[in-house]
Amino acid sequence: MTLKVAVHGAAGRMGRAIVQLVHEAADLTLHAAIDAEGSPEIGRDAGELAGIKSAGVAVTDRIGALVGADVVLDFSLPRALPRLFDAVESQRVALVVATTGLDEALRARLATLAERVPLVAAPNYSTGVAVLYHLAEKAAALLPDFDMEIIEMHHRHKVDAPSGTALGLLEAAARGRAQDGREHAVYGRQGHPGARTDSEIGVMTLRGGDVIGDHTLMLAGPGERLELTHRATNRNLFAQGALRAARFVVGRPAGRYSMAQVLGLS
Repeated sequence: MTLKVAVHGAAGRMGRAIVQLVHEAADLTLHAAIDAEGSPEIGRDAGELAGIKSAGVAVTDRIGALVGADVVLDFSLPRALPRLFDAVESQRVALVVATTGLDEALRARLATLAERVPLVAAPNYSTGVAVLYHLAEKAAALLPDFDMEIIEMHHRHKVDAPSGTALGLLEAAARGRAQDGREHAVYGRQGHPGARTDSEIGVMTLRGGDVIGDHTLMLAGPGERLELTHRATNRNLFAQGALRAARFVVGRPAGRYSMAQVLGLS
């Protein structure tokens, strides 16, 4: 069976990577390439834009282009999601959401959408990061008296902080101790904050250079320290993971699925 893939955010860096990988896959075909209204790439061939031969699919700003697709892969921006969610719900098409930085309203809308269609939503589509989350939860539970700190670094152009991946790591580590990560997070320290509490989880953000993404969970105990680290060295790994999620989610019952489920970890 060949899956018809629509790419939302097709002119972006990750959208182009998806187009390239779809072109190379025997079981996938590019159905639509959608980008933001006013994008300078509207009308260009999506394959040529991705640096491959012509795909025969022009980049469009018409959200209706996803009609007939089996799955939509989204690598866009939060402001582009409302119209995407509406179209996905209307057409009952499977969805893979990679956009991060969603506010409360968009998170609530995503939860409602998951009652209607099958979707995967993850802050990071690296298979290694999915395993990192799994290990972080286990390690936090096995070392309940160790202090937990998270350190993340990205390139100098990243606009949000902490990264969505770091927040996912926070939730995974907190889940291992039956905590709510957002309630126990401390985002940086300065001045005289006082001694560290037992339950807090520090989240430190670094920015610089061209770092694709480094994430570390440090568990510090008396006389020893355990560090779980993932480093991304190629952006294509995110596109590959997203396509793995796409293959998984098509044909599933409505609901929100995780990368752990995609990989068979839960």
